[in-house]
Amino acid sequence: MSGERDPSVEGGAGFHTPVGSRRTFFRWVTTGLAGLIGLGLAVPLTGYVISPALKRREPQWVDVGALDELPEGEPKQLDHVTTSRDGYLESRFQKAVWAVKRPDGQVSVFAPMCTHLGCGYHWAGGEKQFKCPCHGSVFDLEGQVVAGPAPRPLDPLPAKVENGRLLVIFKEFKSGIAQRVEL
Repeated sequence: MSGERDPSVEGGAGFHTPVGSRRTFFRWVTTGLAGLIGLGLAVPLTGYVISPALKRREPQWVDVGALDELPEGEPKQLDHVTTSRDGYLESRFQKAVWAVKRPDGQVSVFAPMCTHLGCGYHWAGGEKQFKCPCHGSVFDLEGQVVAGPAPRPLDPLPAKVENGRLLVIFKEFKSGIAQRVEL
């Protein structure tokens, strides 16, 4: 027995046949590369699918009309259609704002809701006041509270004039409180 040679040992060094075959090796390599490629494609695709749900709505400037159509010193209600994107949902809304053109050409724009409970108000031209028909709040041409339960002045909106057109960012505010809190 001591004279018998082990057929797997040649020249004193251990020789082992590899476990598996070339085909198994290439299967593992192909599967690994396919997994890496799939992961590389899945990460941006997942980001693309999920990102709209995580984005905050970005305010947009909306054209509400020509500046020269606004009478000086007389408020005018301007209706416009605005588009809102919330995630994948795109909605169109009809909104209104009140705009007042000053003698110096500056324009003040107010949100159309009373600061008391969010009712719509109107301009009483003969009395030169904004009046809320719901609970009796009254505001002057500058939007300041003259009478009634309104806790703060009318909410101003960002406005600018470009190429003779009045552009506004429509915002909504919480009603019934003294501080201006944007919704």
